[in-house]
Amino acid sequence: MKNKCIFLDRDGVINVDKVDYVYSIAEFKLIPGVLEAFQLLRDAGYLLIVITNQSGIAKGIYGHEDVKICHDYLQEISNHAIDEFYYSPYHESSSHSLTRKPGSLMFERAIAKYQIDIENSWMIGDKDRDTKPAKNLGIKSIAVDDKNKENKYATKFAENLLEAARIILKD
Repeated sequence: MKNKCIFLDRDGVINVDKVDYVYSIAEFKLIPGVLEAFQLLRDAGYLLIVITNQSGIAKGIYGHEDVKICHDYLQEISNHAIDEFYYSPYHESSSHSLTRKPGSLMFERAIAKYQIDIENSWMIGDKDRDTKPAKNLGIKSIAVDDKNKENKYATKFAENLLEAARIILKD
């Protein structure tokens, strides 16, 4: 049996994004409605998998342990709602990797590991690089944040993760 999944970008979808990176609990601020969205999606039978670029690692700004601390904190405050975290520590200025979005390798690994039914799954992101790999893999997507009506690859648009969850549940 295949599983339906919600792939989630992290910064800008789950937590408030910052220009100079979010890599400490002190700066990891949830966007309002996130925990409710997680619960709605979990109750509807979706796996929740975070797919995030963490290029600050490649730039030497923070390390893998900092990412782990933030993800552990998210698990703690969300009652362990996330099934898996995939992150790419690379940046095109120092190395190329198919894991870095808009590459699709993180998605492909999750699809294989969790036997994901892509036709009944969604990606929720705030940038083109989040929704492009979803489109390439045949996964529907929602761009969150009202400034992203310009997103070229998104299937739908929402103000935030909670609104996106409600759109998915109506679909």
